[in-house]
Amino acid sequence: MTILRQPTRAGVRDAAEKIARILPPTPLFLSEIKGVPVAFKAESLQPIGAFKIRGAWHRLTALDDAARKKGAVAFSSGNHAQGVAWAAKRLGMAATIVMPSDAPRLKRESTLALGAEVVTYDRATESREAIAAQLAEARGATLVPSFDDPWIIEGQGSAGIEAAAQMAALGLGVPSRVVIPCGGGGLSAGIALALKDSAITVVEPEGWDDMRRSLEASWIEPVGPNPPPTACDSLQTLRVSPLTFDVLSRRDATGVAVNESEIAAAQRWAAEKLRLVIEPGGAVGLAAVLAGKVKLESGLLVILSGGNVDLAAYAKAIAG
Repeated sequence: MTILRQPTRAGVRDAAEKIARILPPTPLFLSEIKGVPVAFKAESLQPIGAFKIRGAWHRLTALDDAARKKGAVAFSSGNHAQGVAWAAKRLGMAATIVMPSDAPRLKRESTLALGAEVVTYDRATESREAIAAQLAEARGATLVPSFDDPWIIEGQGSAGIEAAAQMAALGLGVPSRVVIPCGGGGLSAGIALALKDSAITVVEPEGWDDMRRSLEASWIEPVGPNPPPTACDSLQTLRVSPLTFDVLSRRDATGVAVNESEIAAAQRWAAEKLRLVIEPGGAVGLAAVLAGKVKLESGLLVILSGGNVDLAAYAKAIAG
């Protein structure tokens, strides 16, 4: 795919204005961890249960009428799928989503309920990017990547614009550091553009922490062979994109990794303290803070990026 432009702070502001016209801000919660107030941005309470609605709306509304008539094709394990399906339905567009055959049932059913066509693939043996590209070319449709796209990055960054305004309204000032779940890096790159005066820390599951390793190495490092199983289906990205890596590296972002028990503990904490249902991938930032892998400080902002849980797995995590 040829990228014709780079994501910009002005683009993030434009996306925030577009999204504010159709959706209310997601809530910002305050809670203490070891006596230190921490702000939590609940993207889990979006209409599709995740922040992905932001980038999808910004991307599809940037298309002209001729492109909209030909539809959109995306690839996703579920949250981006629902975002694209939701935006396409509102705009009267056709949407086709390439999803792994082992995607959570709830995410697949929700995508279908929004009117999208779902094409499944084997995560271990097939390339979702290749399948989606072939479908898009055959149909003349617009390919909408989950993170490797300037409009997607800008749209996700609108969460940072919202959160900063909410913290300012509460007298908390500019976020000192934002802790962000990271798969391909669209959300973290967008927030890095939006909040130029905030430190950025990305968080990934252990064994899938390619953005952390890439930032430390100063070049892109893919996930290694035979990565471990993780409950974070939304963060299983094998290689980050130059677009997201470049934004984060220019901002001197840092990264940490959390293990599965730390992630489950964060899900329990969110349920007990915030009364929020958070999916594993959406809880990794909180997990890093609770595990002491991110230093507690005044002005800390944690993004809770999604809440689309598999009920059986969630019940097991909550039960400990």
